[in-house]
Amino acid sequence: MIIYNVTVKVATDTHLRWLKWMREEYIPSMLQTGLFHDYRMCRLLEQDDSEGPTYTIQYFSDSLENYNTFLSEHAEALRQRAYDLFGDRFIAFNTVMQVV
Repeated sequence: MIIYNVTVKVATDTHLRWLKWMREEYIPSMLQTGLFHDYRMCRLLEQDDSEGPTYTIQYFSDSLENYNTFLSEHAEALRQRAYDLFGDRFIAFNTVMQVV
């Protein structure tokens, strides 16, 4: 199994709107690609939240091929939508893991 992990720090004044958007629009869009079969969203604890909370969203895929298809066919449009809505009010980085 492949886990596509996205870690996001969201500005305090934006995070509730961002969280609602993630739950109602972004995550459903990710799952509708058919390339991920499940997800888990967590808020990191024991972090400096003075500039906003930090979240991780893990998307689960059956294969690295599915992940690569996501990158080539869907990632840029979904990423751009986040920047269009929230601009510089968040920062994100991605990692890819394989369950062993």
